[in-house]
Amino acid sequence: MKKDLLSIADLNREEIEYLIGQARCMKREGASPLLSGKTLALLFEKPSLRTRVSFDIAMHQLGGHSIYLSPEEVGLGKRESVADVARVLSRYVEGIAARTFSQETLRILASHSSVPVINALSDLEHPCQALSDLLTIYEKKGKLSGLTLAFVGDGNNVANSLLLAASLTGMNFHIASPPGYEIKKEVLNRGKRFAALSGSQIRLTNEPYEAAKGADMVYTDVWASMGREAEAEKRRLAFLGYQVDNKLLSLAKGDVLFMHPLPAHHGEEISAGLLDDPRSVVFEQAENRLHLQKALLVKLLSNPKVSGK
Repeated sequence: MKKDLLSIADLNREEIEYLIGQARCMKREGASPLLSGKTLALLFEKPSLRTRVSFDIAMHQLGGHSIYLSPEEVGLGKRESVADVARVLSRYVEGIAARTFSQETLRILASHSSVPVINALSDLEHPCQALSDLLTIYEKKGKLSGLTLAFVGDGNNVANSLLLAASLTGMNFHIASPPGYEIKKEVLNRGKRFAALSGSQIRLTNEPYEAAKGADMVYTDVWASMGREAEAEKRRLAFLGYQVDNKLLSLAKGDVLFMHPLPAHHGEEISAGLLDDPRSVVFEQAENRLHLQKALLVKLLSNPKVSGK
């Protein structure tokens, strides 16, 4: 396993399956103090509920400690360079979980850090969310390979990580986005290479009903991600017809799972009440952030620090 987790593609299929297995074990049996005496820095440029709380509690349950560093405290790339922050934190902590506006910030952090850097969300990917989603799917379906995950909405960071995760593990991935909001070509091309090896299929369309037809899981996310609030009205118009509701879910399989990474905008990307629908596993997804991240932290932080790069 690589020292850093900047992209879901930093893992291979066997490593993903290993993390899911370890997370299920920890969820069932509880966590041991495997990270006693170790500290994780939570370096955040964006506010968070699930990411901050799940990493903080994960470290606590593993016997370690976390320290939250807000934008005001650090001024990442403004008051102090990203490279210098990485070099300083490496002297104090055993790992850095960074929630940033830019994937490039993560790359700079990782290139100057001597401890593992975890992507806790960037503009390009959200690998911890995708891994937790795979754990949720496996719990409910008993497998990953051969299933079909349909994503309806913006080709954003969550969609990018899900496409890569699906293509790595043999799941089919359908995505329906409005013209101009499709998944990034670089991510698509990378996913196609993984799919050629795993046997999964990737389908892109502008028609939500086409994507959802026969799907095992239907997934959506907000239309305007954090940092894109200025585009909210423009996106609201562009995404009309992309709401996930009972009509769309009826086209999927009878035992379809409805998924969303939260926070949700009721009446926009989802119809009112959908989070409480029996098909919804949204709050299981949220809980599984804790368990999957415990497995990930043990894997990355249990090794001693390395000096230099």
